[in-house]
Amino acid sequence: MLQQWFVASLEGDCFEKNKIKIKDVSQKTFPGHIAILVCNIMWGLMAPVSKDALNYFHANEISAFTLAAFRMIGAAASFWILDIFVKSEPTTWVDRRKMFMAGMLSIVFNQCLFIIGVSYTTPIDASVVTTMLPIVTMIIAAIVLKEPITGLKAIGVLLGMSGALLLILGGEHGLSLDKESLKGDMMCLGAQFSFACYLVFFKGFISRFSAVTLMKWMFLWSAIVITPFALPGIMRIDYSAMPWTVILEVCYTVFVATFFTYLLVPVGQKRLRPTVVSMYNYVQPVVSTTVTLIWGMTTFGLVKGVAIGMVFAGVYIVTQSKSRQQMEMENNNK
Repeated sequence: MLQQWFVASLEGDCFEKNKIKIKDVSQKTFPGHIAILVCNIMWGLMAPVSKDALNYFHANEISAFTLAAFRMIGAAASFWILDIFVKSEPTTWVDRRKMFMAGMLSIVFNQCLFIIGVSYTTPIDASVVTTMLPIVTMIIAAIVLKEPITGLKAIGVLLGMSGALLLILGGEHGLSLDKESLKGDMMCLGAQFSFACYLVFFKGFISRFSAVTLMKWMFLWSAIVITPFALPGIMRIDYSAMPWTVILEVCYTVFVATFFTYLLVPVGQKRLRPTVVSMYNYVQPVVSTTVTLIWGMTTFGLVKGVAIGMVFAGVYIVTQSKSRQQMEMENNNK
């Protein structure tokens, strides 16, 4: 019943047919907010964790592409194992072709560009670039889904981005501007653009399937595409000589920051507008800074406190902005 409601909402007639109030809609979106928040907390930890693993890879002449392959192959295996314990859903070849395209955007292009980009740049730079996702998503959603760019939404996006930039640039280290870092930054930006396209173009399609069904096919297609290119590098690794810390970092990247988070992404994507989903990216720099505080790597000051407050204020403002369906309902009631 809930799934049918969300499908109807994409057709723009949910509010008229079901007479659901905006307050009721907000209550139904709560699980989506929790799911996306948890995802971005996990992703916020991934940049420094994966960077440390990539440093080991680089020292042993292992390509960063290999870590991206680990993510896709490991997650694909995990989702197919999980599928054994849940009720299977029928899919057609048309559905699987769409899942292939969704996998290319949200997994292959997104993960490969980000992981390789982090290998060239710094975690700080990568965190800065992730703040561009809400802006890119807002523009694409406005063009494709006709989502209005309201003044409230624009203020929220700019406030969140300003807080994230203040948080990162107000620290002990600023943005690096050398040629290698610039190349990495552009790759990370390409990853954000790819994921924004996925959020917008496949919002309606993913409402038809469970998260397990979607991800088992999306990661399977991604693993099939990437394995021929990554297999030589995977075979050259001396796993017996790999430190346990690196093994744990790889496991975190594969099973927590990939398998677990991608299990939750459809939960949020079904219930929230693309711009709202992307706004939670601003949580990632907050998590990175908080972790460094806990580890005693930096100190907490007024600037960091203000920046974190701006981030969460921006997220809240965007979540309170009206969607196209809500604006249409209000106009019809006049």
